[in-house]
Amino acid sequence: MILPAATAEHPWAERGKTRSYFKDFGTLMTKLSNYFDYKLDADNNRYLEVSIRGGELLRLPATNKGTAFTRQERIELGLDGLLPPQVTDIEIQLERLYANFRNQHSDILKYQFLRSVQERSEVLFYALLERHLQEMAPIVYTPTIGLAVQQFSWIYTTARGLTLSIDNIDQANSILADNPWHDVRMIVVTDASAILGIGDQGMGGLAICIGKLALYTAGGGLCPFQTLPVNLDVGTNRRELLDDPQYLGVREKRLEGEDYLKLVDKFVAAIKTKWPKAIIQWEDFAKNVAFDILARYRQQIPCFNDDIQGTGAVALAGLLSACRRKGEALSEQIIVVAGAGAGGVGVASAIKEGLMRVGLSEQQARQKIFILDAGGLVVTGHTVDDYKLPLAQSPEIYRNWGIADGQLPTLLEVILNTKPSVLLGLSGVKGLFTEQMIKCMAENHAQPIIFPLSNPTDNCEAEPKDILTWTQGRAIIATGSPFPNQDYQGEQHVIGQGNNAFIFPGLGFAAVLGECERISDGMVQEAAYALADYVSEHCLEQGLIYPPVADLKKVSLIVASRVLAQALADGSSSRQDLQGVDLETYITSHIWQARHLPFVFSQ
Repeated sequence: MILPAATAEHPWAERGKTRSYFKDFGTLMTKLSNYFDYKLDADNNRYLEVSIRGGELLRLPATNKGTAFTRQERIELGLDGLLPPQVTDIEIQLERLYANFRNQHSDILKYQFLRSVQERSEVLFYALLERHLQEMAPIVYTPTIGLAVQQFSWIYTTARGLTLSIDNIDQANSILADNPWHDVRMIVVTDASAILGIGDQGMGGLAICIGKLALYTAGGGLCPFQTLPVNLDVGTNRRELLDDPQYLGVREKRLEGEDYLKLVDKFVAAIKTKWPKAIIQWEDFAKNVAFDILARYRQQIPCFNDDIQGTGAVALAGLLSACRRKGEALSEQIIVVAGAGAGGVGVASAIKEGLMRVGLSEQQARQKIFILDAGGLVVTGHTVDDYKLPLAQSPEIYRNWGIADGQLPTLLEVILNTKPSVLLGLSGVKGLFTEQMIKCMAENHAQPIIFPLSNPTDNCEAEPKDILTWTQGRAIIATGSPFPNQDYQGEQHVIGQGNNAFIFPGLGFAAVLGECERISDGMVQEAAYALADYVSEHCLEQGLIYPPVADLKKVSLIVASRVLAQALADGSSSRQDLQGVDLETYITSHIWQARHLPFVFSQ
């Protein structure tokens, strides 16, 4: 929810003694929900106006303050006797919750604990997450979210978000009409066909959408009541799910082809009708549809694919930071990308755009990037996937490599012959980067840049400790999942995390605030450069190429400011009234705050 400061420049600022401080960016809205609304009193103090009382108030996560309800509120709201007598403030509540969190004996139990808090009180969940973001982000997001996805049906307790399936898609409009939130602005949707590196997960994909949106709020500042996690349950091809008596999803093989696209078309049409200003983030779609889905809808609705564009932006930012740390230009690098799915092609495409940004032609940029799929080097005349063609090399490139006729160069052969300075892993194949490959890079470069970025941790292409050993401590390393600092011969090496969370909360929040009609390539690229510039200013002297996750809210503010400026410059934003406004101040004033407000009952 957008919470602007009440000033004379806002047209709603003079509307009577009590007024909504929900401002739909220039269009005054009705209540945020049938159950509650945020208001300002005559002195511009914020409060929550609620239309429910008693037990209902305690059952709704958006309105449950628990023991923080004052004695007067308890009497007026029908809560007297329903709560322990002692009134406690939010700090006492958070102290109790954090102690219980630390008492959980495994990551999946910690995940379940945090989800239970979220289902009791949104404010307490986000206040707790914000205060312990470095510790808890790996629980609500990668890598633990992978376990939560796999165990979704077995640990399921409470409904959250929206599931549209082959059984109910024709009722999508009426389903959205029944949704309790009236102004959804950010939707994270998956068909669960390619979750992280663990593949088709059917109904379980909803968990990753919930996790992403938690970071949109805790790390980006977006109100949770303007967000919606969505799973498009089009079936699953995973036999163990279909045979599992506990599985909660549709027990049919996945839809494909035109039937699949018709379902997605109906979803998009329903969203456009109900929430025309909503941004859609496509999440974890398999490579065979991810690019098609993005191309099909990006001119119809403001949308982006985090696996393609978010991963590309965060990898480009890390590469820029690594080059600055080395004192070298991006254009000096030879880059090998292992993995040609949505993430790998997204990363290679972002780097190509970065190379062109510094003056290289499209052809010159392509010649510096070698991308490989399961069959070997992606080469024109051999690949059958159209989305790979803009990155394909000519067969002429390896004519003198001694490759047998009809064969494609392997990853090792590419490394031996191109002598790359950068090796990026987005393959999902554990241990793909061998000692021979890494030592070859170290022989040719004093500080090779090696990013095994596949998630979750078990899919990482190489362990950071091994990379340091094989390069004698000289490699610049980043991973997709968090790894602890590594000691090599008495020297501590911080392993940067190339986490998409440094990109998507700021990118998405900027698109929401700017009421963007599209998410342009320029906006995504600006997010990458904003992240790299943040690292240069705040982290590079400490040898970091990515910020600590604890800095996520600061990073997201910078990313959002830069992206919104780009959206205004390239016409993607419909909020041209923001031209000349101090965007960082504007964005800061619209950040949702996880704190308890006074309650007032109104029928």
